[in-house]
Amino acid sequence: MRWLPQPRPREELLARHGEAFKWLALTVVGLGTIAAVLATTSFNVAVPALGASFGLGQHQVQWAITGFMAALTVAMLPTPWVLDRIGFRRLFLGANLLLGLSSVAGALGDSFGFVVAMRIVQGVAAGLLQPLPMLAVMRLFPAGSQGRAHGLLGFGIVLAPAVAPALAGVLLDRFGWPSIFLMSLPFCVVAGVLGLYLLPRHEPSPGHRFDWLGVAILCAASLLAIDFIASLRGHGLLAPRTLALLGLSVLCALAFVRHARRASAPIVSLELFAERSFAMAALVTVVYGFGLYASTYLIPVFLQSALGYDATYAGLALLPSGILLAVVIPLAGVLTDRYSPRWITVWGLALFGLSFVLFAWRGGAISYAEVVGFSLVGRLGLGLTVPALMVATMAHVAPARLGQASMVSNYTRQLGGVLGVAVVAVFVEWRTTAHGAAADGVFLAYAQAFLLLALSFGLAVMVAVRMRPGKG
Repeated sequence: MRWLPQPRPREELLARHGEAFKWLALTVVGLGTIAAVLATTSFNVAVPALGASFGLGQHQVQWAITGFMAALTVAMLPTPWVLDRIGFRRLFLGANLLLGLSSVAGALGDSFGFVVAMRIVQGVAAGLLQPLPMLAVMRLFPAGSQGRAHGLLGFGIVLAPAVAPALAGVLLDRFGWPSIFLMSLPFCVVAGVLGLYLLPRHEPSPGHRFDWLGVAILCAASLLAIDFIASLRGHGLLAPRTLALLGLSVLCALAFVRHARRASAPIVSLELFAERSFAMAALVTVVYGFGLYASTYLIPVFLQSALGYDATYAGLALLPSGILLAVVIPLAGVLTDRYSPRWITVWGLALFGLSFVLFAWRGGAISYAEVVGFSLVGRLGLGLTVPALMVATMAHVAPARLGQASMVSNYTRQLGGVLGVAVVAVFVEWRTTAHGAAADGVFLAYAQAFLLLALSFGLAVMVAVRMRPGKG
């Protein structure tokens, strides 16, 4: 395509733009990631509307979210290999284009099956995009300024989903659920155009064979784990199908460990986990992703299904906390460059967990102002956690492993997120049924779900304390 701008080497772009180049390139990647994050978070507000439109229950509608997140999680796996083969620029632009096209197609969908299919395609595109910002920071910025880079990148990435629920609620009430699909599109267009001019061309790197077997095993493990969660509702914990799915997912995980020890170039090298700080950070990231995505799903649904607010009010309740989050993250990035990322992560996770304790404590008596206030506490903790956990994860990784480390960090967060949304959706329905005869049964069910999230963050705090550099 001769009419497209020709890719230029990094040295030429650096000479043209000077020190501003790294910030311009980071802005491009950030815009694409904002599009992916919007596709992830803005759809939560549309759950009740989708159910009403297609005559489905909440446990069925949540597959539009869980299917997206499952595709996103699985699509991350080949990212390091694809980066080596086609380079950062082509991967970013291709995934960004796929996200934009699937967003338009999803808005035109007239059946729930097609909506889920387009959500899955969006998830694939978002999965290819998700590991790129962390990798861009590590490649563009020296160690002393990586916290600030993560903080400024996080500012845009979290400001968008902070505003998204409010905007999505307004769009939903006025134009219906198809409008939610289109929220990512403007960012896809701007990121694509700027990326053509500002992202450098691919520099050849040593190639190796794609680890098809390793990816297949990890995909199977991920999908079996998700199906296990879904089976809990339909068949129960002790049903043969549920136990079989759990057993198979564990066997797949063990099979991958065995494969990675023998393969010459596994999709994920076990050497990454020999560094204690990375291994502990990966565990924290799983639990952090579980709580983050589950709460992003749970709070809007709680406001609408239990407290009776419409989509606009449900979205507006999260707007102040989202703006606070966007302000805190750059400040936390500066703190991360000056103080221990480990302890900043610990305090951030503790605050996030405290917010769920407060939600559980108030239950059905909670006021709209308290929802806003408790969300502010949680997002303050999240703002402290994001840049500190990113730096703690990558600080002691060898340069040759950065691509894999970025993928693993994002993969574990998203896998935790997939499980979090599925677990919370099933848990609320289970507890609502259990409390069905009680007048306040719905409120008790949601209070117990918030308490479950608080316990998950308590676990994350205990693991985060062990994020010290060292072997084993």
